[in-house]
Amino acid sequence: MRSHSPGVGDLSGSQARRIALAAQGFIDRRPAGEPTRTHLKRVIDRTRLLQMDSVNILARAHYLPAFSRLGSYDPDLLDRVAWRPTARRPRLLVEYWAHEAALIPVDDWPLFGWRMDEYRDGRYRHTREILQRNRSQANDVLAVIAESGPMMPRDIEEVLGVVRSKSERGSWWTRGEVKHLCEALFASGTLSAVRSEHFHRFYDLAERVVGPERLSVTVDRRDAHRELVARAAAAHGIATVADLADYYRLKAAEVREVVTDLVDVGVVQPVTVEGWDETGYLHRDARVPKTVDASALLSPFDPLVFFRPRTQRLFGFHYRIEIYVPAHKRIHGYYVLPYLMGEDLVARVDLKADRAAGVLRVLSAHVEPGVDRVEVARSLTADLAKLAHWRGLSAVDVIDKGELGPHLRAAATQ
Repeated sequence: MRSHSPGVGDLSGSQARRIALAAQGFIDRRPAGEPTRTHLKRVIDRTRLLQMDSVNILARAHYLPAFSRLGSYDPDLLDRVAWRPTARRPRLLVEYWAHEAALIPVDDWPLFGWRMDEYRDGRYRHTREILQRNRSQANDVLAVIAESGPMMPRDIEEVLGVVRSKSERGSWWTRGEVKHLCEALFASGTLSAVRSEHFHRFYDLAERVVGPERLSVTVDRRDAHRELVARAAAAHGIATVADLADYYRLKAAEVREVVTDLVDVGVVQPVTVEGWDETGYLHRDARVPKTVDASALLSPFDPLVFFRPRTQRLFGFHYRIEIYVPAHKRIHGYYVLPYLMGEDLVARVDLKADRAAGVLRVLSAHVEPGVDRVEVARSLTADLAKLAHWRGLSAVDVIDKGELGPHLRAAATQ
């Protein structure tokens, strides 16, 4: 695909979209055969992180971005690079609080040392309170893990003889406190974690997961912020301060403190973008492809769309996840995926993998104003079939709900 390097100056909204899509890997050529570790690493190099979420009505969130960019791939490939490394194929990813719970490149671990310092007693108030009154017990938890290896909280409780009966609630070993202690130690960077095939978190000493060579690296807070903002800028291609701040959940003031440094050394350059009220920062490696020839179903937590104000600004696409909205108040559905076609988000579908029946259920399908419904339905039908195949489902069933539903049903019969 032909592209050219942008320079300082005004950018159209279309150019900004194409820059963002290129930065996120949507113009990269998909592998001709089975995607490999190298292909997955290319996706990670683009996105810089994979947000995690436990909802499994379709697929857990961290698996979907690679599918959106590579097509059908073996999810076990991601499991191996995150949780089952070998001497020949070392760990690529580790879990930490980046953009919420996320998988990040293991080499980026030292860049979060300042956040681990902030979370040295835990991320949440209740967890901090539990740790503060049970520090010696936290040492007991660490001793058990050090001796026995990766463990779930309930296994640690068993080793420590935690009493769960109502009559023992006055004890410090009340149910759930071990989990809170593990979470506090995880947030502080003392513990890390690996996941089972069922997504259960097993806590382990950070030095065994991340490696002592990374734990020994200390990065100054401002230097770390500068590096994280540079990574966010590369992942976005073009971004406002708010966009840059959201990627790693920094404060806007913290971004402003370092973005001028990045301008001074030429990592980013300020530009104006049509329709944007704020300055955009263009990464030096950003490309403006002439066109974007892509189509993809996107996780609600895909880095392209997880910051909803940016999604609205870039694509004119108002998007809110409705998982926590009562069913009768939902507008589009429970687990709704935006649909990318070309450089636009043109539709959204509420999907459910009915594993017992072997069917991908399309519970509702809505299209954006002004797009060709027949063309969207034809493209989306093909991508739904690919998604079903990837999830091991043999058919796609479209429920006639939403204005795109009838067109999807018609396209499926052609």
